[in-house]
Amino acid sequence: MKILVVGGGGREHALCWKIRKSPLVDQLFCAPGNAGIAQEAECLDIAADDVSSLTNFAIEKAIDLVVIGPEAPLVAGLGDRLRAIGISVFGPNADAAQVEASKAFTKELCDRANIPTARYGKFTNPETAKAFLDGLSPPYVLKADGLAAGKGVVIPETREAAEAEIDEMMSGKFGEAGKTLIIEEFLKGEEASFFALCDGTAAMPLIAAQDHKRVHDGDEGPNTGGMGAYSPTPFAGPDIARRTMNEIIMPAIRMLAAEGKPYSGVLFAGLMISEEGPKLIEFNARFGDPECQILMMRMLSDIVPYLKACADQELDRMPPVSWHGSAAVTVVMAAKGYPGDYEKGTEIRNIDTANAMDQVTVFHAGTKRSPDGRLLAIGGRVLNVTALGNSYRDAIERAYQAVDAIDWPGGFCRRDIGWRALKTSS
Repeated sequence: MKILVVGGGGREHALCWKIRKSPLVDQLFCAPGNAGIAQEAECLDIAADDVSSLTNFAIEKAIDLVVIGPEAPLVAGLGDRLRAIGISVFGPNADAAQVEASKAFTKELCDRANIPTARYGKFTNPETAKAFLDGLSPPYVLKADGLAAGKGVVIPETREAAEAEIDEMMSGKFGEAGKTLIIEEFLKGEEASFFALCDGTAAMPLIAAQDHKRVHDGDEGPNTGGMGAYSPTPFAGPDIARRTMNEIIMPAIRMLAAEGKPYSGVLFAGLMISEEGPKLIEFNARFGDPECQILMMRMLSDIVPYLKACADQELDRMPPVSWHGSAAVTVVMAAKGYPGDYEKGTEIRNIDTANAMDQVTVFHAGTKRSPDGRLLAIGGRVLNVTALGNSYRDAIERAYQAVDAIDWPGGFCRRDIGWRALKTSS
């Protein structure tokens, strides 16, 4: 098979790393890729959201399967264009990708499908939005309706802070994404990221993970795209997985299919788990980043037949995915200053030393090679240092040993990834 992976982050490096292991793959391309992906696939100088160029390349090379990593090309309709010319695609069409492109779309889907979620309101006027706060208790959950690179959720602790944030968000803090605002009640419990493969009608559970969104240790500071993650999560065992499939994933899949928006690809449900069970925080139309990295490390099955089965509506013929019983953890190394302003072009050394460690893989996110061969950081989240272990503690220790082997003065990481798992298992 000839496979094209679209994207250039840590999630796409993990996908390419896993796909490359399949005996079914003859050629693997990635657009645009990064310095790490270049070790697994032929990288292309095509942006992930350049729908026309990606489509032309897929035709020229007679690509058998396109795996779309990030949300932007999904929302831009890359899946629609490719399917229209007979190319198999892993990832939803633009209509179905609205589950991520619009939080209002998802909340209204929850209403129609009776999916458990937080009470909410949808607003385009700041004064009406502020009045809605009267019926809620702090903290308040404010969400930009559209895509905001994982940073469009703010949780003010006071009414004063919430009103100021409403003004900022609706005045352009997140561009057009924040012109429509969702305000939700604050749900209490443990968060988990749950993933299911879908082919339009059938769905198959994968596994859950828990990520760390806040930039600083102790879950302090602003939200980021994710500073680390671990799996399995002690808060999402078999009963929660069963309930999530029955109460959240399948009702959404059935409703979307009934409304002419069949969902194909991976559906990522952000959950809040309390004594009442799982409630949906949000849907995403792709693998999580950095959760994908630990899923790929733990997956024993060849991923390619599952990707193809989703694309070809044959998922119900596939056996359940097999997994390492081991724990996995990924630690994100980010450029100093992230998620605010940060310097680009700083040099990273000793990646090979970290990669040589037992059961450790360093996935690249924002990297490139300089003309003289040096590895440079060009993004905010730059490396995903990922490890398997016999226990949470073992996996965490391996990951941080690898982090400490990397020479990157321009980077930083949280030092407490997986702390909830350690607390629960101790």
